[in-house]
Amino acid sequence: MSKIIAITNQKGGVGKTSTAINLSASIAALEKKVLIVDIDPQSNSSSGLGIIAEKDTIYEAMVGITPPENCVVNSYLPFLDVLPANINLVGAEVEFVDVQAREFKLKNAIEPLKDKYEYIFVDCPPSLGLLTLNALTASDSVIIPVQCEYFALEGLGQLLNTINQVKKNLNPDLMIEGVLLTMFDTRLRLSHQVVEEVKKYFGDKVFKSIIHRNVRISEAPSHSKPVLLYDALSKGALDYMALAEEIIKNNS
Repeated sequence: MSKIIAITNQKGGVGKTSTAINLSASIAALEKKVLIVDIDPQSNSSSGLGIIAEKDTIYEAMVGITPPENCVVNSYLPFLDVLPANINLVGAEVEFVDVQAREFKLKNAIEPLKDKYEYIFVDCPPSLGLLTLNALTASDSVIIPVQCEYFALEGLGQLLNTINQVKKNLNPDLMIEGVLLTMFDTRLRLSHQVVEEVKKYFGDKVFKSIIHRNVRISEAPSHSKPVLLYDALSKGALDYMALAEEIIKNNS
C-alpha cells in the first residue's frame, strides 16, 4: 500500500513543482516505486519529465472517460511513473461544481493504482481551489514548500486552515508530512532569519533537509530532466537526495 503525499502551497514560485519532480526522482533512484500525479493545469511536472499528454490524462481519469491505469506514463527512470495533466484540467473546477462528492474525484481516480506504488506524490496548482481540495482529500499527508524569502509565511495560515477543514470534514487522517525550506541562500541574512521563523512556527514539522538556491535546479526542467539526471553532483541534486532519504526514514 502506498503513501500518498500532496505537495502544496497556494503561493506560486515556492518550489512546489521542482520538489514534486526532484523528490520523486530521488526516491525512485533509491529503487522505491513512485508515481507523480500532476493536477496542475499548467502541467509543469509532466513537461519537466518530458511528457506532453494530449489525451489520457488525470482529467480523463477523474471524469471517468479513461481508466486511470491507462493514463499512467512511464518516465525514463525505471521506478518513476507519471499520471500527467494538460490544460483540459482548467475545466474540471467548473464541471465538478454541481457534482455530488466532487472533493473525492481524485481519490477515486487513484484508488486502483495505490497497490502498485510505494509513494504517490500529488503536484497541486498554486491555489486553494477544488483541485487542491481533491488532492488533500486523497492524500495521507502534505509537504508544504516554503521559500526562504521575505513573504515566506504570508498565506500559510490560510493553507493550514484549509488543511484543518479537510481534516475535520473530508479526510480525518490527513497529516503534515513536513515543511520544506526551499531557495535557501547561505549568503543572505534574510534566508537564515526565515529558517528561524519557520522553525519557531512549525517546530519539529520542519524537514532537516533544506533545498539551497541552485541554478542547476532551475536549468533541469528545460532539458526535461530532474536535477539528479542533469547534474548528479550539484548542490540541488544532493539536497533532494537528502530529503528523499529523510522521508523514507520517517516512513519506515
